[in-house]
Amino acid sequence: MARGPQPGSIPKLTKEQKAARRGVLGRLVKYVGSRYPAQLILVLICIFLSVICNAKGTAFMQELIDVYILPMLESGSTDFGPLADGIKTLIGYYAVGIIAMFSYNFIMIFVAQGSLRDLRNEMFEKMEDLPIRYFDTHAHGDIMSVYTNDIDTLRQMISQSFPQMFNSAITIITVFVYMLMMSPTLTGVTIAMIIIISLVTKTLAGTSGRYFRKQQQALGAVNGNIEEIMNGQKVVKVFCHEEEVMEKFNGLNEELFDNAYRANRLANCLGPVNMQLGNVNYVICAVVGGTLALNGWTGLTLGALVSFLQFTRSFIMPIQQVSQQFQSIVLAMAGAERVFELIDQVPETDDGYVMLVNAREENGEIVECEERTGMWAWKHFHKAEGTTTYQKLEGDIVFDDVDFAYNPDKVVLHNIKLFATPGQKIAFVGATGAGKTTITNLINRFYDIADGKIRYDGININKIKKADLRRSLGIVLQDTHLFTGTIADNIRYGKLDATEEEVIAAAKLANADGFIRRLPQGYNTVIKGDGGNLSQGQRQLLAIARAAIADPPVLILDEATSSIDTRTEKIVQDGMDKLMHGRTTFVIAHRLSTIRNSDCIMVLDQGRIIERGNHEELIQEGGKYYQLYTGKIQNA
Repeated sequence: MARGPQPGSIPKLTKEQKAARRGVLGRLVKYVGSRYPAQLILVLICIFLSVICNAKGTAFMQELIDVYILPMLESGSTDFGPLADGIKTLIGYYAVGIIAMFSYNFIMIFVAQGSLRDLRNEMFEKMEDLPIRYFDTHAHGDIMSVYTNDIDTLRQMISQSFPQMFNSAITIITVFVYMLMMSPTLTGVTIAMIIIISLVTKTLAGTSGRYFRKQQQALGAVNGNIEEIMNGQKVVKVFCHEEEVMEKFNGLNEELFDNAYRANRLANCLGPVNMQLGNVNYVICAVVGGTLALNGWTGLTLGALVSFLQFTRSFIMPIQQVSQQFQSIVLAMAGAERVFELIDQVPETDDGYVMLVNAREENGEIVECEERTGMWAWKHFHKAEGTTTYQKLEGDIVFDDVDFAYNPDKVVLHNIKLFATPGQKIAFVGATGAGKTTITNLINRFYDIADGKIRYDGININKIKKADLRRSLGIVLQDTHLFTGTIADNIRYGKLDATEEEVIAAAKLANADGFIRRLPQGYNTVIKGDGGNLSQGQRQLLAIARAAIADPPVLILDEATSSIDTRTEKIVQDGMDKLMHGRTTFVIAHRLSTIRNSDCIMVLDQGRIIERGNHEELIQEGGKYYQLYTGKIQNA
């Protein structure tokens, strides 16, 4: 595949899109300003002081030549005292300007890093408030790219580009006033060249800006692909798809190269082009100004000409500096768009008002308490009456004519009706995609139903605060996730204040204590990389122990023993039975032998419950469950 940009162009932005870009810049400025107002005021003072001192120093060059140097040359005087005093004054101007410049640069480093820290905190806080749907529809690598690449693009803009733009604005205004006072004629020549530079900058900048935005999008796609392949490396090797994976990555990487090449090629031309145009302006002003000064026209002196030529540098330089900063500005705008897009995501809503609290019985009444007693209660606050009532958590769950669709045009659950009385074990079986896991996701309110009602102890789950609803549910997922930390920390994730004894007891219940003690540091063994040094079965056992230590009234086991060998499964099943005792439990399993003792087994097919009953009843019916259990047909 040939490298280098291919023919083609990117559509120009609409007026609405341009307005949105300006809105992003304004929002970023407002964001930084609202958090560091004192520092930014100090920065502005330092910038203003730096510009004024540099301008005064440049203007003093006229006095130094016309008042000190030329009279000495004409008179042949050797008294350098007045000249030395003049030089001291010049040094003083520039010294103050240098100190002010270094001061505002140091302050802006603190402001930039602080702003990036605040943005990362805000993004992470928002991410924790987002619904599961967001993570199901966005590549994890692309989200990571927002935290890393897109945030990093803002660093240079905040620390350098922001103060440079303000510095340039003050410099241009100040220098223009001095130039106009010295020579309106030469100022007109400089203004004409500025117009040419502005047109060149607008043309190059507008084109490269579109490619910078495409570059950030392509970078997110590359990161997403890398993250996906890293997680699935074993699958790639098992199916010998290395060539196909490399081909896809090369395509994404080539797209990134193409957009980055186009963007940086144009952006990198800005500085040299503007610098050469500035040099042309300097030469023209020197020739015209020299002619005027030598002929005594317009009253332009030699000292004024020297100062004016220095001012042309100072006038052109800010424009060159802004053009050189343009690459980081456009890149930062593309990154800021993605950052604010994440921050602006609609968080998970929670209109619930029923809370879950620890409770105990006193004189036949339920009383709220701080410590864990093994008894839970629903706390209802009746706003109209201004009263609070408590209802013991039993674990009674009812689905009443529930419909659900991930997308409005494709319903995946139809008229689901079921009930689970306290302490019952309900099992779901069926082909992959039948809707088993979806039902458990609805109990958690990871997704909201389209129609019908789900009641928990007679309470519509929409009225229960989501955090309290989920706290009442212990979940063991098929895809186990372990966090970086010790074995004990991962088990304690289910109950952060659990004692060491409780951790060990939970591990024993899940039959994990044996393999944990064989690890180098036992319960203090550090897990890294999602438990890559543990087998899938061992990770599953830790997840079961994590659910056990939470001691929830309701359990959801989604293929909880799918990764455990048959021998271990029998041992673990005893522990699971102890864990499920007295709790309402929902079990999803492909191994039908593990759910024979369920109180009710529900067979799902294409989002509908087609059979229900206990093991013996379903076997006698000779329907779908009978076929699955006896193996007369293969599970799809």
